[in-house]
Amino acid sequence: MSERFEVARVIEADKAEIFALLCSPAGHVAIDSSGMLQSAEGASVQAVGDEFLVHMDRESLNDRPMGKYDVRVIITGFDRDRWVEWSIAGMVRPPLDHRYGYRLDPVDGGTRVTSYYDWSRVRDEARGVFPILPEAAIRATLGILARTVETG
Repeated sequence: MSERFEVARVIEADKAEIFALLCSPAGHVAIDSSGMLQSAEGASVQAVGDEFLVHMDRESLNDRPMGKYDVRVIITGFDRDRWVEWSIAGMVRPPLDHRYGYRLDPVDGGTRVTSYYDWSRVRDEARGVFPILPEAAIRATLGILARTVETG
């Protein structure tokens, strides 16, 4: 089984507008298709090492009895208007080090947005729960992102 998947979609919006939403804590909540992200606190991220807090509800997935909890989103990759990547620090110690990210490429008619989910760095003893989200959830989040930023 692969330890990473990615999904791409052309979105009819400027990459700077899309990138601004992807750097915003509230933007993450707004486009989440899983229902786990309930709300967020913090400023928009600007660089590797920036963080924000997300209030989560695992009952949305109904896969593990975790209930409500908080995670820190920690930016691990950043190239303005082109790429943002993050890891999650939450209840599990040490953190699992799974990564999520977006790459943005200008194309005719908008921006190709590639969303990925990578659990290749996760410790062997923790791999049994991955992937936490199916590829379809990542695809659905891109659909919500498109609906949120497209003007036409």
